[in-house]
This record gives sequence, structure tokens and C-alpha cells, in this order.
Amino acid sequence: MRHDVRRSRFYERIDRYWADLYGEEYSLFDVHIVKHEEIEAIREATARVGRIYRKIGDLLQSVDEQTLLDLGFPVSSVPYLQAAGSSLPVIARLDLVPEGGTYRVLEINADTPTFIKELYRVNGLVCEQFGVQDPNAGLEAQLAEAVKRRIFDAWEALGREGFPAIAFTAHEDNVEDANTALYLQELSGLPSRFVPLHKLQIVQGEGLFDEEGMRIDILYRQTYPIEQMIEDTDAEGRPVGLWLLELAIEGKLAILNPLSAFMLQAKSVQAAIWGLHEEGSAYFTAEEHGWIRDHFLPTYLEPDPFLDRMERYVMKPSFGREGNSVKIFDGAGKLELADPQASYAHYLPVYQRCLDMPAVSFQTVQGAREGSYMIGSFLIDGMPGAIGLRAGNTITDNLSYFLPVGLEKK
Repeated sequence: MRHDVRRSRFYERIDRYWADLYGEEYSLFDVHIVKHEEIEAIREATARVGRIYRKIGDLLQSVDEQTLLDLGFPVSSVPYLQAAGSSLPVIARLDLVPEGGTYRVLEINADTPTFIKELYRVNGLVCEQFGVQDPNAGLEAQLAEAVKRRIFDAWEALGREGFPAIAFTAHEDNVEDANTALYLQELSGLPSRFVPLHKLQIVQGEGLFDEEGMRIDILYRQTYPIEQMIEDTDAEGRPVGLWLLELAIEGKLAILNPLSAFMLQAKSVQAAIWGLHEEGSAYFTAEEHGWIRDHFLPTYLEPDPFLDRMERYVMKPSFGREGNSVKIFDGAGKLELADPQASYAHYLPVYQRCLDMPAVSFQTVQGAREGSYMIGSFLIDGMPGAIGLRAGNTITDNLSYFLPVGLEKK
């Protein structure tokens, strides 16, 4: 049987899944085999990096308004971030790349990470089909427990009686976003509703309601980024996104991921981490400085250190997704490669040492091909979670493939 037919028949059996995106193949019908030692090393790196981000998140809660502005946070978001507290993201994802016997973090997707259903459910189904062990086996239960626990934590923080009215939301017409939200709703196992973003109704100073006028106590916004929320207006031009944040700060609504997750989302935070490391700051212990040295990349708010050292570097917007607006320069500052999209170019840029992306071979419906890959490694409530690969171009974009991973047989 042809590969494309086998792939189609396999993926069409998975309910509410997007094996193809934008009319193109997304989920590969193939497995990349990794060693047990690699998985252990990735999880160790993930735990260490997570500890560093948790610590810098605590520090960001104490900085002044100007420091947040200097780090590129939008002006309208700053008052809400200063009042947001320091809760960990429920779900965050690190983008890692192997180098020199360790794993380097390119960035953290702390606010609205995707790639969830792929790794927590679909990866295991593909491994079963190919007769190999799933490195993420059993972790779906960890994810479900974290989602449920954080919902009840949020309800307790609101200080109300009874059972919360829970709504999961996303853009209804985005197949990936909507089905990711529905997957998390399923995992929660709690009475809840899916309410598309355009059907949410905000009454300023009072609360959030669904299309039938029922109050929502907890809004799970897995794919609704804060940087979009703060710019959202209704048909009359009213700042409904900011009103939503006001409800959260006033204790009239709980939002997950919490607002504090947005503080870690900014890539400029990596420049802050690296700056504290380079100056030998006592804020980090000697052990933590070792973790930063081993797992982080030199990152700055200007390219001068790389130009002085004639090193290749990457320019990224502080807030950006799927490789959008990313550019790669050589050591003389000459542009080598740029993502064709520039949707996030207005955000503060950061400059990071450029890594050579590792190569991987994989099977597509068009035949065998080779590309670069990046590791997605989840942090669930601060603990290492599922692991998987995105494969494709040097700049990982929204057309990169999901390449399932399986464990090498001992």
C-alpha cells in the first residue's frame, strides 16, 4: 500500500485532529528513534531551565515599570503584569536544540504553547502503529491532573462558594487552536463549556459571560495570546481585551494560563538571564550559573557583542511565534536568511547566538527528505513533560512537520 494512503487511513481515525494544516502535510507518518539516554538528558535540561525561568519570573514581579518597558512589554500590559502575581504557567514549552553534548534553549513558549495533543496523545498512537515504545507514555495523566489542579487553585483564589463555571476558548475557525482547547477540556474531566472567542461577552467591571448570558468564573485561554488580547476591540472600538484583564486583576475572573505566564514569554527575558549570568550576579547560585552556561545561549538587546566577535546571530522579536519575523545574520552583520513574514517586527528585537540546526531524515507523502529539527519539551506546572520534534526548514515555522519520536529498543 502506498505511503500516502497508509498515512491518510491512520490519521483519519483520530478524532478532532489536524494531520494537515494550511492544505499541507503536517503530521508525518514516520517515527524518529531516540535513545533512552537522550530522553533523560532532555528532561534534565528541561528541569534545569524551568528552574531558571521560575526564578527570573519571581524577580520580574519586583522590578519597576520602566524595567518592564525596557524589556519590550507593551505599555498597556504593564499595570496588569505588575498586579498578576508569580504563578507558574500550567503548560509551557521549551524549544531545545542539541549542541556539544548538551541541550540549548532557543526560547520558552510560556503563554500559549501549542504542540500539545500531538505529543501527549498522537505520538503514542503513531508509536503503537510502528511497534515502538512511546517516550511520552503515561504523561497524559500528568497533564490532565495539572489542568484540573490549577483550575481548582484558581477557583480557590477567587474565594467563592460552590462549583466554578468553566469555559475553554479559542478562535473557532482555527482548527488547531479550537481542537487544542477541546482536547484540554476533555482532559480536565470537569463540567465545562467551549465558548468561541467571538461569543464571549464582557460587562466592564462586572464579569465575563457566554452567548446565553451565563457568567464564566474561569477562562482557559490556551491559544489566546496576551499580546493579542490587549489590542482587541469590539465593533464599537471598545478595548474589550483590556477589560478582560481588568476582570482578572479585580478578582472577578480567573484566567489560565495566568497573566504571569506572559512575563516569561518575552524573549528579552533571556537577555536578562544572560546578563545576570555574565556579570556573575549573586541572584543565581553557583549551580544555577552552571545551568545557564550549559543550557542557555548568549542573548542581548543589541547585536554588538556578536559583531565584535564575528559570530553569526539570530534577530528575533521579543514577542513572536512560529519563526515569524526571525532573521539570521553572519558575523559581519550581513543578512543570511529571513522569514518572509514580518507580523511581529514592531516588537523589541533580541539578538541570540546562532546555532547550527541538526539534520534529520524523514518520510513524507512526497517521498524521503532531509531537514532541520528542533525539540519541543514541555514544562507542566514546572515539571518536565512530553517531548517531540518539529522538522523542516532552518527557521522553524508554521509549515514545519510534526515528527513523532519513539524509543530505541534496549
